[in-house]
Amino acid sequence: MNQQCMWIMVAGPFGHGTKSEEEKRVNLQKLNQAAVDVFRKGHIPIIGVNMALPMIKVVGQESYSEIMMPLSLSLCDRCDAILRIEGASIGADKELAKFQKQGKIIYRNISEIPNALK
Repeated sequence: MNQQCMWIMVAGPFGHGTKSEEEKRVNLQKLNQAAVDVFRKGHIPIIGVNMALPMIKVVGQESYSEIMMPLSLSLCDRCDAILRIEGASIGADKELAKFQKQGKIIYRNISEIPNALK
């Protein structure tokens, strides 16, 4: 089954529960790999962390709370669907809840996402 190109938020663990910058790096790598998989299915992947981190880098880590979740939750409104990858994440759970509340499409595995029409 094919469908129109969607904007799909990729949500999963990033910083919650990590004990090192290396763990954050590994988590971000998993999010980015899932985004590549979404892209290869013909959709536009969106990762809130990737939108927020460059801004946080400019203004400083003390602005993390001000920027990270508010920006990510705002992106939920613009996306058509969410891919929630495995792992504990308070932020990803908040994003997922927003998609559920809005009655939007929720995927839990890349194999569930149909290819986009070409």
